Amino acid sequence: MSAQRTERLLNLLIALLNSRYGLRRSELREKIYAGGAASDAAFGRMFERDKNDLRDFGFDVETVTDLGWSSDDPGTTRYRIGKESNRLPDVELTPDEWTVLLLASQLWEQAALGTAASNALRKLQAAGGLADVELPAGVQPRIKPAGQAFEDLVAAMHAQHAVRFLYLAGSTGREEERVVEPWGLGSRFGQWYLVGFDRRRKAKRFFRLSRLTSAVTILDREAFTPPAGFNVRAELNGLPELPVSSAVVEVRSGKLLGLRKRAAGPASQEADTDVSQNMEADAGWDRLSVPYRDAEVLGEELASYGPNVRVVSPGELSAAVQRRLANAAAFIDAPVPPYSFAHAGTGKRTRKRTSEDQLKRMLQLVPFLVRNQGLPIEEVADRFGVTRQELEGDLLILICSGLPQGYPDELLDIQWEEGHVFISQSMELNRPVRFTVDEACALLTGLETLNGLPELAEGSALESVTLKLMAAAGEEGLRAAALSGPEVAPGNSANLEVIRDAIESGSQLHLVYLSAQKDTLSERDVDPLRLYSMDNTWYFEAYCHSAAGLRNFRLDRIEDLAPTGKPASSGMKPDGGFPAKLFTPNDDDTLVTVQLTARGAGLADDYYAERTAPLPDGGLMAEIRFGNTAWLPMFVAQHGGTARILEPEALARASRDWIGAALAQYNG
Repeated sequence: MSAQRTERLLNLLIALLNSRYGLRRSELREKIYAGGAASDAAFGRMFERDKNDLRDFGFDVETVTDLGWSSDDPGTTRYRIGKESNRLPDVELTPDEWTVLLLASQLWEQAALGTAASNALRKLQAAGGLADVELPAGVQPRIKPAGQAFEDLVAAMHAQHAVRFLYLAGSTGREEERVVEPWGLGSRFGQWYLVGFDRRRKAKRFFRLSRLTSAVTILDREAFTPPAGFNVRAELNGLPELPVSSAVVEVRSGKLLGLRKRAAGPASQEADTDVSQNMEADAGWDRLSVPYRDAEVLGEELASYGPNVRVVSPGELSAAVQRRLANAAAFIDAPVPPYSFAHAGTGKRTRKRTSEDQLKRMLQLVPFLVRNQGLPIEEVADRFGVTRQELEGDLLILICSGLPQGYPDELLDIQWEEGHVFISQSMELNRPVRFTVDEACALLTGLETLNGLPELAEGSALESVTLKLMAAAGEEGLRAAALSGPEVAPGNSANLEVIRDAIESGSQLHLVYLSAQKDTLSERDVDPLRLYSMDNTWYFEAYCHSAAGLRNFRLDRIEDLAPTGKPASSGMKPDGGFPAKLFTPNDDDTLVTVQLTARGAGLADDYYAERTAPLPDGGLMAEIRFGNTAWLPMFVAQHGGTARILEPEALARASRDWIGAALAQYNG
């Protein structure tokens, strides 16, 4: 849609909403389409397209005819939209319910559904007002989707388009192309699964996203209808967990403390059909037995360790590691495409905005402004994730929109000259439209995920707000059953309780901590500030007295934890807003230029890129700040051909050497 068409659609919507008896085609053509159609036939096609667009937004365009006349007669047929058409019902929430809802929406901070959750919250705020709530320090979970594939599959699933991708079949170990109707996405056993209809095998299949070896291509012209009443959680509940297998790996002496901690013991004590028990590792190496369930998941981790580990068996795991290393090496050696960082500022990826996006935003903007009179224009722009210039473009269209006659009291009336935005005439756009499927999924799936936290599930607020949102979402809420989040409860809650008590009492803690990046154990005194999670991996943010700054610590890497008996003395507050960031870039960090393929583009969001530049193949250039750059060769190896470092040259060379040395162990 062009901007001109967006403005015309807005005027058509306002005219049909504000007409009690309906408007004839001749009236609409004269008042709204003047000069826009050269002939009756052209006008007819334009009007039909516009009606379809309004229906896509959920507005029911009614046809009204005079008694005794046929609806085929354009001279006697009138059109209108009921004032209740597509309106979000009023939803009144208590402060406790708002608290739970905010937690649910923040689960998707960096995911495809993050924007949808923000849109849904704005609609609820416009419908019922946002209570002044304080989020709990010890309950701030987040969901980590499975990379760019997750975003593309969600988009295809909700648009009901088939998808195509390359998949590493578990039964054959071969890479195969699949064309699938995506019915649902869900997390099970710590892995994301796609459930859908495989068109080439003509049967329902389950696909682990960790086994996708290419980007997902959405087949825009390939539509489908999912099974009635499909529930992805019910489907995944019947899926058996992969059995535990044992891998034999050789690790450089004194290296990889975290992997050693998980190892079952020396491999010579394990029965293995591929490797003789009497074989011993070379000098300087230790042979270990490592339990695992999914060779692709462990292969990703082992690839990151580069020349510090080599897989002895099984062959499937060795192949998974070598494939990632070879792909990374090939990507490093590929030519660098031309690119340009067009402008400074946030690097958070957003898809190219269309006029359709603008109209959707304006339909949110009017009820939001009605409910929030006098907000600074910069704050409004920030709430909607646009620049001030983009927001002012929306406002300029809005103030020129209204009833066909265009009298002063029949136009939207918005002022913002003094830097604060006021609206005094809303022309029946003062109530938000219903949730989209994305918005309903973002909130309802988030609420379902929070059921895994006992401190929330035991209260009545979680259940009551879920029932209210299901009622408000209607049919779109039923389609939320196609998405199911992961478990967010911690595997071991003992440390979590100690940290939560220390946060509440303002006490200091002493911990012995394993740093995976530095491969060392260290002792620290810390002042804990808040707890949060990524799926069921929990972290806490604290002021570290040894580092004299804020740090994030994984609970499963704490070797020992105990109160010091001293009060917290730093006086520090949690860094930034909610939710906490895993990575907090500083101005003096190293600025790294990273190239990402279409499959790895989501990493730009995960690491809070400062600037991004899209590439023709769907990939991305990103500038990212890193405080510690020594682990970046591990990062490149782990992502197996979806990320490479271009600048600084020393880091690019280090990653090339790291991967080359790792491959040499298998090619020698």
